[in-house]
Amino acid sequence: MSAAISLREIATPENFNETAYLASNPDVKEAVTSGTFTSGKAHFDAFGRKEGRTQLSLTSVAAVRAEKMLKLAKSLLLDRDTAVDEHGRFNFLTEAIRAETRIIDTNNVSSNAYDSDMKAIIERHKDGLILDCGAGSRNEYYENVVNLEIAAYPSTDILAVGEHLPFKDNTFDAVFSIAVLEHVRDPFKCANEISRVLKPGGQLYCCVPFLQPLHGYPHHYFNASPQGIRRLFEDALTIESVTVPNPVHPIFALTWIVQSWTGGLTGHSRDQFLNTKIGDLIGDPIALVHQPFCQELSEEKRLELACASILTARKP
Repeated sequence: MSAAISLREIATPENFNETAYLASNPDVKEAVTSGTFTSGKAHFDAFGRKEGRTQLSLTSVAAVRAEKMLKLAKSLLLDRDTAVDEHGRFNFLTEAIRAETRIIDTNNVSSNAYDSDMKAIIERHKDGLILDCGAGSRNEYYENVVNLEIAAYPSTDILAVGEHLPFKDNTFDAVFSIAVLEHVRDPFKCANEISRVLKPGGQLYCCVPFLQPLHGYPHHYFNASPQGIRRLFEDALTIESVTVPNPVHPIFALTWIVQSWTGGLTGHSRDQFLNTKIGDLIGDPIALVHQPFCQELSEEKRLELACASILTARKP
């Protein structure tokens, strides 16, 4: 089994480290910067210990990253503008690329765990290379997985965008793209780039949301139907399957919408919504739309949970 380095650990009074705690909890770092807390330790003592907050593991990934970059060196497009930071990350995010793709700095953290299928792919290619394209912040760090992101998380190896992957053709044995393509301005360009850097016979494991509310990191552009995700890749790859396994079961869409809707209400309208039976919600929506639990939803919530959006525009 491919060994993974754990990048986070539960913070305790015995192992607490200020720098490691703030690195693992950007919301706390922001609160300390704004003066809400005097230090990360003050937050840990008041809330973090009870909440089971993590801190960055003091185990260094520098040596593993250096080996990984050495293995990848011949496949990097180093003719592009790049820099290497103090942690050994290659940074391909030029000002021109930032402007084109609308990258902005954000304190939002995207973090998804590897499922059993992804772990099986990691093990299958333990002697090769896998691209995690838009990896987010990974808690497990593998020597054969190249973590590409627009944010310098502790697990990030390459700073770049999916629309301009800084790798030669036919580089990777497999590519992961998990909950990423809805956040990019040009998902078709990203899909073409992913297909380009896959080796012949290489495997793609891709997840794109369909019925999920607005959730920007910081932007959210396009969801995809099962036909839509197929369309992204069918011209370049042989599609093996499009499925809906348990981690993306429809129940997650339903509970997400209901929980978010509830969070957008207060008082009587919230109580009315919570006391509404499912059977009452499958009637004519025209009859329901004038209920307080519909009319008192804010414009922000309407946009997040919209059935559809209406755009008006004028040509200059």
